[in-house]
Amino acid sequence: MALSIATVWTRCVTVLFVFSAMWGIALSINRYSIPEEMQEGSVVANLATDLGLDLRTLITRKAKLDIIHRNKYLDINKETGDLFILEKIDREYICSSKTTSCFLKMDVIFENPIRIFNIELEIMDINDNAPVFRRETMHLDISESTAAGERFSLTNAVDADVGANSIKTYYLSESKSFTIDIQTGSDGSKYVDLVLNSNLDREEQAVHNLILTAVDGGVPARSGTASIIVRVLDINDNAPFFNQPIYAINVTENSPIGTLVMTLNATDLDEGTNAEMIYSYTLYTSEKTQEKFSLNSNTGEMKVKDVIDFEESHSFDIYIQARDQGSNSLSGDCKIMVFITDLNDNYPEVTIKSFKSTLKEDVAIGTLIAVISISDRDSGDNGEVELTLNQQTSLPFVLNKSSEDYFALHVSEPLDRETIPRYEITFIVTDKGTPRLSDNETITLEILDVNDNSPIFPQSFYTIHVVENNVPGALLTSLSAFDPDLHENQYLVYFIMEKEIINTSMSMLFSINPENGNLYALKTFDFEREREFLFHIEARDSGVPPLNSNVTVHIIILDQNDNTPLIVSPWRAQGSVIEEVIPRSTDKGFLVAKVIAIDADSLQNSRVTYQLLQISDSSLFSLDQYNGEIRTTRMFSYRDPRHQRLVVVAKDNGDPALSATVTIKISTVEHMVTPFSETTEVPLEYDLFTDLNLYLVIGLGSVSFLLLITILVVIVLKCQKPKPMKMPPAMNMNLNSLNRNSVISRNSIISQRSSTIADSTLISSDAYWYSLFLAETRKGKVVVRQPIVPKGAGYFVSSIPRSTGPTETSDSRASTLQYSK
Repeated sequence: MALSIATVWTRCVTVLFVFSAMWGIALSINRYSIPEEMQEGSVVANLATDLGLDLRTLITRKAKLDIIHRNKYLDINKETGDLFILEKIDREYICSSKTTSCFLKMDVIFENPIRIFNIELEIMDINDNAPVFRRETMHLDISESTAAGERFSLTNAVDADVGANSIKTYYLSESKSFTIDIQTGSDGSKYVDLVLNSNLDREEQAVHNLILTAVDGGVPARSGTASIIVRVLDINDNAPFFNQPIYAINVTENSPIGTLVMTLNATDLDEGTNAEMIYSYTLYTSEKTQEKFSLNSNTGEMKVKDVIDFEESHSFDIYIQARDQGSNSLSGDCKIMVFITDLNDNYPEVTIKSFKSTLKEDVAIGTLIAVISISDRDSGDNGEVELTLNQQTSLPFVLNKSSEDYFALHVSEPLDRETIPRYEITFIVTDKGTPRLSDNETITLEILDVNDNSPIFPQSFYTIHVVENNVPGALLTSLSAFDPDLHENQYLVYFIMEKEIINTSMSMLFSINPENGNLYALKTFDFEREREFLFHIEARDSGVPPLNSNVTVHIIILDQNDNTPLIVSPWRAQGSVIEEVIPRSTDKGFLVAKVIAIDADSLQNSRVTYQLLQISDSSLFSLDQYNGEIRTTRMFSYRDPRHQRLVVVAKDNGDPALSATVTIKISTVEHMVTPFSETTEVPLEYDLFTDLNLYLVIGLGSVSFLLLITILVVIVLKCQKPKPMKMPPAMNMNLNSLNRNSVISRNSIISQRSSTIADSTLISSDAYWYSLFLAETRKGKVVVRQPIVPKGAGYFVSSIPRSTGPTETSDSRASTLQYSK
């Protein structure tokens, strides 16, 4: 028996020794803050980094998380060292709904050797609860003799959220007789009274139905409603009242449960049931207060109901209502202010006396940042405290003791805002009591920027391709530079470095947005006139002194198929038809005409090919798609019509392709007119009336003489006979043959052009109307086409020998003049 007692005593001593040793190895408290309702698996922090431990240590030393709660909300990923959410955390479930701060305490325990790290996880509130009334329907009985201005307590709404997410205000539905008055308790709770605006008349309206809405301060705001039913009763005109409206009571913290606080005694001047009173809390009294104190509704005794902690609340405001038992009960209210007397159980405190919240990054070493004082209201060892900095990360600061209980924080290393823009500095104060109590204070030091970085472009040279015919003002590109500095040192201004091209400034061709670097074209570019531009863009910050950098921009204009092929041969007035006359006796392969088109575009867009769009007889003519030559594919037969019509399309190689067309009317004749041997050009004389008179006599012989005279007069007026001119004898010999063939070519313009176009040269820039084309005819002649001929000029046949064929005078503005080579 004695041996067993000794063994037990030895084990107890060992346990006590281990317990005291574990207190010594618990290092410091790490605090983190997260919002409630975070998703499972979310990472809170990396404990390996924060605790300064190697990842392998988490496995070899069997790290485990001990949460001081019945649910295991978090766990440690031993492979990564992350502290992550294992189960969604509901702040309202863990902490009291009116507690401003909510902490979840846990220990990280390591073995071999044993080390304990204390962790406090602050659960921050989110607006996930809407205000809820404890009673969805409130019934109020109001006497009709109640004077205007009377106030009635309403059931206040409760919101499980705290702070800004708690109840912000109340709204009452529209009513002529009632309004509400909102008041704020010492703990910040909102209470609402129903106020009577005017006297009630039960006979006029016995019941008033109102809607009370409570709205919280969250974003977005949530709300809850309750129905208020006011019944107007007959008179019970004496309400209970207390001896004084406000009572002040002192209660020591940690008072035993059941301790009597005070006994209420209200007076009612009425008799009978109207004088019998029931005591109750009004809606101004918070639920937290009602949990701390109990109230006997019959005797009015108020007692301590729960543990009272001075550090939790220094005072309580209790609102009591005494209501009589009359048919139309009346009530009286009083306020009890309970002040809590403190005991000696205080933690050490750290106070920031002065603090520079901002510091320039080029500040000198040794600059003073903050002055800190420490204190503890306890005495003895419990009142002796020491101050340290958090050593989780290396800080470029040093803590020096300046006087008793005062410390100064100085800069110990150069600062660089671009590397670390902000420092979280935690001061940890710990007393020497048993157990050791500690507190901490964290300050945030913002490092201010100085202009020590020049703007940086992503690349030093930009090549921008712009398709011609762009819209003026079109965005070409964005030349954004980056400056790692802040504020005005980071604000960049872009501009074009001036350069003139052919007396034109770059700023007249391009524009850059000075704020964001967007480069715009100010004009429409034409590839045929301008091909590229080279200039510089400068980015300058707004620091003092300003820093800058520049970039080279190369604008390349790309061609677009914006020019339609222009048919320059055979030339014709716009909308007119080209007429060609060839003998019917031509052989296969005879060159009828050659179509030449030019295109102002470049490369593929200027390559022109030719196709037959329409043809009267596809077996008679062929078209070379590359040189535009139209040739006969066989000899004419007696079945072939005398007139053939061809539509030739000249199409470029652009996308989409552009094209132009020309219509060629080909007339065939049996014999061509034999030219005169003399060089003098004379108009042709036609015998217009010989055959016509014969036809008129035969056709109109049965018509009366008067009608015949009328018709002859009209014919004479319409068909004036040309004035005869003296002709050579050879001309007279051919007139009869000419008259027989004149019917074929009369009233049409026959262009005696049977030439093979060999080359074309554009003489003027006005290519549409003034161009000179050189061609070699089948007889060795040169044809010169001129687009403008004075109006009224006739069509002359040169006396230079040519193949014979029908000819007549024409009023065409185009002419073909023939000269010897």
